[in-house]
Order: sequence, then C-alpha cells, then structure tokens
Amino acid sequence: MGFFSRKQNTVETSAPAAVLDVDPALAALTGDYAIDPAHSSIGFTVRHAMVTNVKGSFTDYKGALRLDGSAPHRSTATIDVTIDSVDTGIKDRDAHLRGDDFFDAAAFPLMSFRSTSAEQLGGDRYRLTGDLTIKDVTRPLSIDLEFNGSATDVYGNERVGFEGGTEILRSDWGLTWNAALEAGGVMVSDKVKLTFDISAVKTAPQA
Repeated sequence: MGFFSRKQNTVETSAPAAVLDVDPALAALTGDYAIDPAHSSIGFTVRHAMVTNVKGSFTDYKGALRLDGSAPHRSTATIDVTIDSVDTGIKDRDAHLRGDDFFDAAAFPLMSFRSTSAEQLGGDRYRLTGDLTIKDVTRPLSIDLEFNGSATDVYGNERVGFEGGTEILRSDWGLTWNAALEAGGVMVSDKVKLTFDISAVKTAPQA
C-alpha cells in the first residue's frame, strides 16, 4: 500500500497498490510538519529492582517531519529533547536522572535524533532510522512507527499522527550508573523501552 494509504479518509480505491504512489490525495500530505508537544508524548519504561517498571516522559521538545507521500523513503524527521524536562512523577528521582549519574543535564542539556533513512514495511507501518545523540555520544537507532491517519482539526490545522517505539541499551550512550541488589541483579535495567505518540501540524511553505 502507498504512503498514508489505509487511513487517509479521502482516498477510496481498489486499484493496485502501485497506483496509490501517485494519487493526488496522498501527494497532498507531502510537506513540512511541526510536532505538537501539547498533543504528543515521548515516553520511556525501565525495569526497577528486577521486579517492576518505572515509566516517565520528556515534556519539552521540538521536532519536525518532512513527509513525501509519493516516495516515503525520502521522508525525514528531527527532534530535540530538553533533558531537564524528564518527568517520572517523583522529584527526587527526576533530580537524580538530571544529575551526573545519568544525563548530566547541566553539561548536556539536549538529546537529539536526526533521521538518515525511512522505509515502508507494509500497510501503515514504517521504520525510521537515524542517529540518536545523548551526552555527546551518537549511535544509530531504528524506530518502528504506525501511521494513525490525517485530519483537519477545528482550527483548520492539517494534522498527521504516528505512534510506535523501540528499545535501547542505555549503556550504549554512557548511561551506566547502577547499584547491586543483595539478592542479585541490579537496581536499574540496562534495557529501556522508548515510546512515541506523535501529532504533527503541517506548516505553511516558506516564501
């Protein structure tokens, strides 16, 4: 199926999938979009003390998408996340995460992602690959996303939505702090699950 094919409400066709690549309704979604933090979320989940999960999110970030409806592999994404905005619901824990043991937000205030390629996996599923930078360490990262549809909101904004996630080893980015448990194991898992629920608004072309 073509980019945005199943959930773009204006498209109804039984033509072969290849035809959708040049459908004018799909091409209309091509353009630049700004991520709307008020209607999006960037979250994480990490195992704590080997028995439960701690969930958190980042609440301050800016991002942009460049979507190409006729050639999905040309689509791109960038995002910058303010580390100080980490929020797990516990002030002392958030302060620890911002400190030297983890993100060292004073020295490295931003976490960033820059896509390098996009791939259509089938249907409304896509894989975005790029470079994730944390504490001046840059490593490749792939994120699997599902296109949730497009709509015009009550204010006339053209919106698109995506959700998905991936897993990383935090030690790959120098986040190595831990503490051993008496019964064995460690306080904080190395594996971290990242989740994304993104709403983005189409921006006007620059003159």
